[in-house]
Amino acid sequence: MINGINHINISVADIERSFLFYKDIFGFNKPLCKSEGSAYFLAGNPDDPECLWFSLDLDRSSLRRPSLCNTHFAFSVNDENFEALCQHITQSGAKVFKDNTSPGKSLYFLDPDDHKCEIHVGDWRARIAAKKANPGNRKNVEWFV
Repeated sequence: MINGINHINISVADIERSFLFYKDIFGFNKPLCKSEGSAYFLAGNPDDPECLWFSLDLDRSSLRRPSLCNTHFAFSVNDENFEALCQHITQSGAKVFKDNTSPGKSLYFLDPDDHKCEIHVGDWRARIAAKKANPGNRKNVEWFV
């Protein structure tokens, strides 16, 4: 049985540029290490044994362009920090790739290598409750919770 997400690893074209983006702009203020070919951060409370770690791997061969699908990774933020972080991210030059139409506060933006990112206020319980209250155009929804 899966217990949770262990880590996220992404390929980047420039370790230093991405390191600075994720540390200074995105707010991963707990870097673990950085080399010419990789960098590691903690995303969350380092005292939590299940704290997510996030890694960057240098890969200049990858094609860099945003995916057309909605595949992305989302990180939780507190409501009181949301607006300030949104402003910080957009002022950094990060491109917003879509408007939020989902329940809860979200900002969808691209990192320096065009990986789709999201910051979000809320949890899965709030999302499911909102979808139950207003399923939109979804038909024949089978709820398990």
